[in-house]
Amino acid sequence: MSQLARRRSRYGLTSRTHNTSEAGRAGPAGGLAAGRAAAQARAMAKLLSCVLGPRLYKIYRDRDSERAPASVPETPTAVTAPHSSSWDTYYQPRALEKHADSILALASVFWSISYYSSPFAFFYLYRKGYLSLSKVVPFSHYAGTLLLLLAGVACLRGIGRWTNPQYRQFITILEATHRNQSSENKRQLAKYNFDFRSWPVDFHWEEPSSRKESRGGPSRRGVALLRPEPLHRGTADTLLNRVKKLPCQITSYLVAHTLGRRMLYPGSVYLLQKALMPVLLQGQARLVEECNGRRAKLLACDGNEIDTMFVDRRGTAEPQGQKLVICCEGNAGFYEVGCISTPLEGTGEPAFGGVPFPQNEANAMDVVVQFAIHRLGFQPQDIIIYAWSIGGFTATWAAMSYPDVSAVILDASFDDLVPLALKVMPDSWRGLVTRTVRQHLNLNNAEQLCRYLGPVLLIRRTKDEIITTTVPEDIMSNRGNDLLLKLLQHRYPRVMAEEGLQVVRQWLEASSQLEEASIYSRWEVEEDWCLSVLRSYQAEHGPDFPWSVGEDMSADGRRQLALFLARKHLHNFEATHCTPLPAQNFQMPWHL
Repeated sequence: MSQLARRRSRYGLTSRTHNTSEAGRAGPAGGLAAGRAAAQARAMAKLLSCVLGPRLYKIYRDRDSERAPASVPETPTAVTAPHSSSWDTYYQPRALEKHADSILALASVFWSISYYSSPFAFFYLYRKGYLSLSKVVPFSHYAGTLLLLLAGVACLRGIGRWTNPQYRQFITILEATHRNQSSENKRQLAKYNFDFRSWPVDFHWEEPSSRKESRGGPSRRGVALLRPEPLHRGTADTLLNRVKKLPCQITSYLVAHTLGRRMLYPGSVYLLQKALMPVLLQGQARLVEECNGRRAKLLACDGNEIDTMFVDRRGTAEPQGQKLVICCEGNAGFYEVGCISTPLEGTGEPAFGGVPFPQNEANAMDVVVQFAIHRLGFQPQDIIIYAWSIGGFTATWAAMSYPDVSAVILDASFDDLVPLALKVMPDSWRGLVTRTVRQHLNLNNAEQLCRYLGPVLLIRRTKDEIITTTVPEDIMSNRGNDLLLKLLQHRYPRVMAEEGLQVVRQWLEASSQLEEASIYSRWEVEEDWCLSVLRSYQAEHGPDFPWSVGEDMSADGRRQLALFLARKHLHNFEATHCTPLPAQNFQMPWHL
């Protein structure tokens, strides 16, 4: 009995041992297969990411590689940093990616040309009778085949990227940053320059808590703009009048959304951006590598994504390092090569570069100011707004909407867009141009600037060929003159009466510094007396404009005061419109 029991026990033990050995042999094989399947899935996911990923332009030099860890585990929160010692700063694509990218870029250029010429093409095809169904169907087959070929080229480009360790490293960092925007991931992503559309959003327009709690802030429709007054104020707005105006309104809408928009903002045209891409990449590399600039994407209330560059000088010994200069670029201007270099080289202050309808520009400026206040930590009193050319619209809007900003500097800007638009359009289109600008492209810089009470400096280009309404030699046709006159007439209406207005016009007409000084000395302007008069008035009545100073003053006194104020608010720069402003000409505006 005991032996049988022992035998069964032995057989049972043997049986159990046998089953355990089988499971042990099957376990590693199954785990190996599962591991291979997971590896294949990860490889396919990485390949798909390379196919759909953005174009990589450059890998910046790692300025703080000695502080960064040599290797960090590849997790959603941290990935391995690229080594600048082994990789060149310019991204080197493999041959397959390079040639496929060239084909896709060529196709993109052809598509852009076709898009802008489509109205003329459709008109031509209609006249030739090519828009019939029998002709359109074969054309759609050709178009479908071409799209399939381009999709195949895109897949080949993805394979070329997948075989490149530089791109695989980049796409890993990009995906990790989209999953978790930790400071380490952002620091590593900042070492790459790639298609901005794939850059993760750094700041949202609704992010400030005050925006969420307040009902008076911007909505998704956009921030508040000054609306033009009706052209015929005494006319009753009846249904019949609305019907009569409808054809003109439709025509203005079409002109603004096709020709007018692109004439006003040529920098938004893809072909121009493509042509300037090498220069823009060089400029951005200089800001990042030499100035330690930090790029950020801001999401405006209308859904537009704003590309900004921030250069922080607060940790330096420079006296102006605690001030922030927000730079508003001009027509076809880009922050990579634009007016941002003037404050950087002059005072070393932090700078932005930024923004296309006027509403979109104002929305973009609003989120930039919010980013500066709530994310970068600047107070409005420490913000200076500097604009060149058409950037004066966003600068004056910001000054009007954020009246506590420290100062406004406008270089080569104008008072109103209508006179400049009429200059380049036929006289027979005067009514249409005026209506289109007022309703859709209303850049009313002077009206917005008059709502600002702080210091203002205007810089007039004496050889400006863009914002003059006649010829560059006719300095009195420069619309910067009108901007100055409207500002002074709003702030000092008694001083800028008939005598004051006449003498300021004479001073503006001077074509050289010698003539300016001659006019200034002819009226024997006593600057100490002018300062004492203005300071006495400010101490008694406060700083809010308009002032009634000059009401009980003699004609000679008003002339002196008018010349003194004009000279303090406007500086001349002997150059054309697009000449970069030298650093020594970047000065803070005068204030009492």
